[in-house]
Amino acid sequence: MARSTGFLDTVLTSPSTERYRVGISLLFLLGIWLTVGSFSDGMPGSMLLMAAAVIGGYMAINIGANDVANNVGPAVGSGALSLGAAVLIAAVFEAGGALIAGGNVVSTIKGGIIDPSTLDDGRAFVWLMTAALLAGALWLNLATWMGAPVSTTHSIVGGVLGAGIAAGGWGIADWAVMGKIAASWVISPVLGGALAALFLFAIKKTVLYRQDVVPAARTFVPWLVAIMAWAFGTYLMVKGVKKVIKVDFLEASLVGLVAAAVVFVAVRALVGRKASTMENSSAGVNTLFTWPLIFAAALLSFAHGANDVANAIGPLAAINDALSGGAVVTSAAIPLWVMMVGALGIAVGLMLFGPRLIKTVGSEITELDKTRAFCIALSAALTVILASQLGLPVSSTHIAIGGVFGVGFLREYLKSNYATQLHKIVEHHDPEEQERLKPFLDDFRNASVEEMESLLKQAKKQKREVPLSKSERKRLKKIYKEEMVKRSHLVRIAAAWIITVPASAIMAAILFFTLRGLLI
Repeated sequence: MARSTGFLDTVLTSPSTERYRVGISLLFLLGIWLTVGSFSDGMPGSMLLMAAAVIGGYMAINIGANDVANNVGPAVGSGALSLGAAVLIAAVFEAGGALIAGGNVVSTIKGGIIDPSTLDDGRAFVWLMTAALLAGALWLNLATWMGAPVSTTHSIVGGVLGAGIAAGGWGIADWAVMGKIAASWVISPVLGGALAALFLFAIKKTVLYRQDVVPAARTFVPWLVAIMAWAFGTYLMVKGVKKVIKVDFLEASLVGLVAAAVVFVAVRALVGRKASTMENSSAGVNTLFTWPLIFAAALLSFAHGANDVANAIGPLAAINDALSGGAVVTSAAIPLWVMMVGALGIAVGLMLFGPRLIKTVGSEITELDKTRAFCIALSAALTVILASQLGLPVSSTHIAIGGVFGVGFLREYLKSNYATQLHKIVEHHDPEEQERLKPFLDDFRNASVEEMESLLKQAKKQKREVPLSKSERKRLKKIYKEEMVKRSHLVRIAAAWIITVPASAIMAAILFFTLRGLLI
């Protein structure tokens, strides 16, 4: 599959530009330091606020570098978007989601994992949040360097937990909440992978494995894209704009239903127009999913910016309120400058360092085409909706990566199924040869192993009646299993997921004691 290798793609990924990208990120952090210093001069704890703002910007950069890859990686890997176009779209929509729908108030203790009321010292709370923010950012930086997409929410949760225990002892933590977070390590990827595989299998059965692909696509593709429109319409109302517009699930579903109806009519007309010139193959069907994937990447980025900007600015907003009021706060107002740090930091991190993880998600775990990428995007939206209604803790990162692994393992299963091999053999022959091959392949499909061997020997002698090439006969001789999911990536990513919370917790505890020792 062709991939764009334009100038912007080269600039974003070339090792020779690494030092410039690092330099730009340092200039961004310096800009935060100077800007915050200009209006906080004379305020109590102004130097600590300036340092916290820089750490918040550093955290935002790392969120952009690591977490956003899950939203656009499949679209890039499938060829629906070039790397440069994906980075630009995601940067705009991430920042837009943060600024438009990020909310005016943020919870300072992500997920309610600790009880800050047990702290009687406002300074300890400030050190706690600073250590948590820096630990989460450092872990994300390390994970990005290793090429492992991890959950930013889990990173900051681990940081708050570790620093909280260091500040207030083991009793400060809510271990029931931590148990739910640990459960999401399994729930999120399993749900995402199962749904993505289910949709891919349905598309193969209803469209791709049909002898006449175009009529099947005209019937089923509009419904598939309409389901995606409903899922994203509902998803945006439930998660993306929940801090701007409060709606219940039924109202969100109705918005999704309206979007689905409009999209169904539009896609049916589009497929009808393209049917006369569309290639009667899976490649032809793939072209129908290009625009849905582009919209999915944009909408996922918008919802991510609206939700996950809190991971960068929540602790920063808490520090700002605590320094100005001198008390422990459980929820904090978000000044515009704090929101700008989060929104711009995510965009900067995505553009400077995001391409590495985008390539990992999009092409290095398993090969993606537009149909597979469509299934991953659809499963991501549906899994979040399903989990939110069932009260299940899930991670958007784990869902998306689970979807990639899900379609990869389904491909392995189908490749090991000889019925798939028969289908591939048939589609490489012209219609006249397909008619001659059909009786033979029907017999082969229903034969025992011994009968298969006999049938292949006959086919070798009767090449005119059974037009199989030598390579095709070899393919039928062996039902093989091809590794279509890179196990090294599976092991590395799973290990990174498991150690995210404890690793960031340990770093945060060390940083808390260090900060307390330096600032007392």
